[in-house]
Amino acid sequence: MTYAVNGAQVDATPEPGQCLRTFLRDAGHVEVKKGCDSGDCGACSVLVDGKAVHSCITPAQRAAGREVTTAAGLGSDGLTQVQESLADHAGFQCGFCTPGMAVTASALTPQDLDDPEAFAKRMRGNLCRCTGYRPIREALTHGICGSGEGCGGCARTLERGAAATTEEAAGVGASVVHSAKDRVVAGREPFTFDEMPADTVHLSVVGSPHAHARIVAIDASAALAMDGVLAVLTHEDAPDVLYSTGRHQHRTDDPDDTRMLDSVVRFIGQRVAVVIAETKRLADLAASAVVVDYEVLPHVLDPEAARAPGSPLLHPKRTPADRVADASRNVVASVHEATGDVEAALAESAATTDGTWSTSRVSHAQLETHGAIAWVADDGRLTVRTSSQVPFLVRDELARVLGWDADRVRVFTARVGGGFGGKQEMFCEDIVALAALAVGRPVAYEMTREEEFTRTSVRHPMRVRVRAGAGSDGRLTALHVDVLSDTGAYGNHAVGVMFHGCHESIAVYRAPVKRLDAEAVYTNNIPSGAFRGYGLGQVIFAIESAMDELALDLGIDPYEMRRLNAVRPGDPFIVAGAPDEDLKFGSFGLDECLDMARDELAGPDDVPAPEGWAVGEGMAASMIATLPPRGHVAVASISVGADGMFHARSGTAEFGNGTTTVHTQIVAEVFGVPRSRVRLTHADTDAVKHDTGAFGSTGIVVAGKALHAACVELREALLASAGHVATDSPVDWGALIPGVDASHRRGDEAWAESFLDQRERSVAFNVQAFRVAVRPDTGEVRILRSVQTADAGVVMNPQQCRGQIEGGVAQGIGSALYEEVMIDERGAVANPAFRQYRVPQMADVPLTHVRFATTSDDLGPYGAKSMSESPYNPVAPALANAIRRAVGVRPMSIPMSRDRVWRMLQA
Repeated sequence: MTYAVNGAQVDATPEPGQCLRTFLRDAGHVEVKKGCDSGDCGACSVLVDGKAVHSCITPAQRAAGREVTTAAGLGSDGLTQVQESLADHAGFQCGFCTPGMAVTASALTPQDLDDPEAFAKRMRGNLCRCTGYRPIREALTHGICGSGEGCGGCARTLERGAAATTEEAAGVGASVVHSAKDRVVAGREPFTFDEMPADTVHLSVVGSPHAHARIVAIDASAALAMDGVLAVLTHEDAPDVLYSTGRHQHRTDDPDDTRMLDSVVRFIGQRVAVVIAETKRLADLAASAVVVDYEVLPHVLDPEAARAPGSPLLHPKRTPADRVADASRNVVASVHEATGDVEAALAESAATTDGTWSTSRVSHAQLETHGAIAWVADDGRLTVRTSSQVPFLVRDELARVLGWDADRVRVFTARVGGGFGGKQEMFCEDIVALAALAVGRPVAYEMTREEEFTRTSVRHPMRVRVRAGAGSDGRLTALHVDVLSDTGAYGNHAVGVMFHGCHESIAVYRAPVKRLDAEAVYTNNIPSGAFRGYGLGQVIFAIESAMDELALDLGIDPYEMRRLNAVRPGDPFIVAGAPDEDLKFGSFGLDECLDMARDELAGPDDVPAPEGWAVGEGMAASMIATLPPRGHVAVASISVGADGMFHARSGTAEFGNGTTTVHTQIVAEVFGVPRSRVRLTHADTDAVKHDTGAFGSTGIVVAGKALHAACVELREALLASAGHVATDSPVDWGALIPGVDASHRRGDEAWAESFLDQRERSVAFNVQAFRVAVRPDTGEVRILRSVQTADAGVVMNPQQCRGQIEGGVAQGIGSALYEEVMIDERGAVANPAFRQYRVPQMADVPLTHVRFATTSDDLGPYGAKSMSESPYNPVAPALANAIRRAVGVRPMSIPMSRDRVWRMLQA
């Protein structure tokens, strides 16, 4: 057929049933992204004769004789006004959704802005998991109407963000956008699968239909007989090496309980075999032809039943030496500690509360699914490009599983389309590596959205019981927390999530008597894993709800209840045992956050309260450590050439966290140069010696700190080389290179490297407050005003940091009100698509008023604290507390969906 793409005539014939998305990508238009392949997310949006469509559900044949426009072709000469506005107003974070967002918005007119609610509904087919939508709405308002004031009064619904600065004033403290912004909004900045090696073949996975079974036999003859099928690999072809998909600086943090391909499957969807073929379509067809004979085993889905006597055992041979606490009870991790007599303290308290709260499975729902491409490079090394947060940790574990030296493996990322902890795992890299070595060609495996729901990981569902007591003055007398965490079929992150989830959520409050009972348990559910907040969100939901109930009983202001009981500089951090020695007060901003949140919530409603609805206000506080315990390592280097261009190298990954932008700001600040003179190589195991990875909000406070140290060292070496003294006037850094000593020379460049093993940890605080309206006869909850105040230390990029907070709040609202990965009675995920799993749309997310405390942290670079994970944690309890104060009944489980709230009110 003949059609036109971005004004160019194309003659091509689609495969039978092929959709327009894959047809366009096959033709090289990789700006058309894959997010769902079901018409739900909008990442693949294109214009067909000027009308925005989702190309993943549009048959390619319908493009015959029509004009197709992608994000790369919207502007006849560069970018359109809408794209420029998205670029300049930080209307993206990871940027994976952005090309599709620009396409859909390009079909709108200024009149579409007259009704902000209608405008948001017009954009409901385009999802963003990162931003919280405010900067997108702001950018589109500006871009569509052509003025900063909006049209029809719509700008009144927006709280303007900090304007981006010029390149010449782009150091620390400035609001700047990533240097790749123009490429991102046009879809030209490459993600994992936007650049394929020549001769790439494709992989498809055969998944288990059973929650627990032993593989008796696999017949792959029909698949292998298909022309173009290269191999079928089973457990007999895979290394018999145990490992964990979860990645940490210390690999022994998780139990070794996983095999690349196993003879026993423990959840529905688990990998049974992999098929490698010339095309993805053929690989999928061949996978369906593989016949597997199973011996079905008993399974268990409820974690309480899983640890009871007589329950089916998932990993009966694992021992404490394998980091499994009690395999005879399916218990991966366990802690039982106490300081004092809880029962006596509760009996003597003026007020007590006792409740059990439950939290749901939540999907990370990042728009770029997991995936990787592996090949053997010309130098003989196994090379993997992957959508990972932890390329160095993946490299090390790949080498271990294969029995190779680490220097025989290179792992790197392109831009990563969102992570939220889900890409702190090794879900794809192992099997593409095995496949590439087996067939001797590059192999690609890009998960479908259904696989993302059924074959990766979810947030740990938890049942948390809290018993708490307080005196008549509101001071806590006792706090008992009992946690049951469902880690699913494997123990990836089971130990860390359980301990971390309990740690700062309990240590934030002073109580003379504390007790903690917590266990993480294997079940035959989909594995749980790392998720934003790393367990804190689940436990904080229960503790902050209990704190609010005590405040109500005692008639104490909820803000004062937190202020009265929170730890302060000089206090030890105690969970229920010995004080934590490596956690420090680098600064303390909780009091300021409490005051700002209360004052800001007193402002007018952003959404009017409907008549007859019950209205209530609620708040919650949270504390988080600024990096994981026991060390987080980063190596960074900086060099400068005779032309005065600086080249920074850092191992951390960019997936919307914004670290790469801040890293260039650090270089610009230290050397007093514009960011245009700084280039950055990152997330490549060949770039530096090591980087633990982008998790635990460490991109700035560890990797950024390492880069800052390297910059300072090089700056001092350059100045010393010619007897210079630092001044406020510009320095010709390139001219100083000849005088630099040999230790700071590498070829024609001056160079410095910094190694940082950061062990001391600071704490950051966040306070969330809501005013909500609840419709009693339907259970609908409407957010009237949302506020978050953050103790972020020195804010290195205000626009970007605010975006991280807004995105965290939006994700928190999603898991609090809408999101739940549901499991049926067989153990299968019942809603493995965005159409059944409710990711918040633009119309669902209110404006959040963000305010920063004026603190400076002793441990962070330039006084900064981490602020990627923490905004998520207090959102759900603040909403629950607002609902409780509106209707007089306390929600005990999330999501607090309309049906659940309605049933709660009827009861």
